Amino acid sequence: MLEKKYLHKSVLLDESINCLNPRSDGIYIDGTFGGGGHSRLLLSHLGPKGKVFAIDRDPQAIEVASEIMDPRFSSIHGVFSNIETYARSLGLAGQINGILFDLGVSTTQLEDNARGFSFMRDGPLDMRMDQTCGLFAAELLMKSEEEISWVLKTFGEERFAKRIARAIIQQNRLAPITRTNQLATLVANAIPFREKHKHPATRTFQAIRIYINKELEELQKALNSSLEILAPKGRLSVISFHSLEDRIVKKFIHNHSCGFQLPAGIPLTELQLRSYFHQKLKRVCKIKASSAEVVRNPRARSAILRTAERIV
Repeated sequence: MLEKKYLHKSVLLDESINCLNPRSDGIYIDGTFGGGGHSRLLLSHLGPKGKVFAIDRDPQAIEVASEIMDPRFSSIHGVFSNIETYARSLGLAGQINGILFDLGVSTTQLEDNARGFSFMRDGPLDMRMDQTCGLFAAELLMKSEEEISWVLKTFGEERFAKRIARAIIQQNRLAPITRTNQLATLVANAIPFREKHKHPATRTFQAIRIYINKELEELQKALNSSLEILAPKGRLSVISFHSLEDRIVKKFIHNHSCGFQLPAGIPLTELQLRSYFHQKLKRVCKIKASSAEVVRNPRARSAILRTAERIV
């Protein structure tokens, strides 16, 4: 079965579902199906009238989703930034009780050599979430030194971006870099020292993956779209794994939950009223993985769950 081959270890699984506060007849969207852990747990909380719609851009994940034989469940192959389009096509805009995004690459994708996501496994430099379209990681490395350096700095916050980009260009003059091990070794040799407890190629691989999959752009669009389809008191839960993602989620929630607190018995100015009605969300929770979960799944170390609730 495909399900056995797609064994993703969901991080903050119980916490993310609990923060959604699922109701038995609710309608929910799992925007990043992956191995289906969140969708399955959501279904276990729902009654016969509840619904879960799952989205994933990875065809392999959608094949796993097709094995869930539950009339309350449906899957969609596509990017989660189109979540509003999907909801409107189903006639569900403004009726969604909860949305979940579990960001980044899945355990299964990381552990599949052929996907090229991991610097710990040798494989082709691919890194596409959807292998049916888009730019290969190896193709990015054929671009100019300036563009490669910008990608590493912007999406990996790599302090040695220029040095690594220069080494990539020099290697390409001899032979193209096409394998993950090639790139990981080159990066390790290019930087002057290593961070403790972190592989020297971590930021480089993160940056390339984020860039070719447009992950931050997709996230911003998905957050904005979610606000348009949530029902009043509907909740949005997002699990992020690095500062670039979390910064976007944190800013989004802050920008939509900073309305003015109405004072009792005091006349309001037009500016105060505008500020109040701008508020669309309220913060519900911010949770990090427990030490026990980090021991079970080291990937949980950097995970942050943020949940907000639609108030209007």
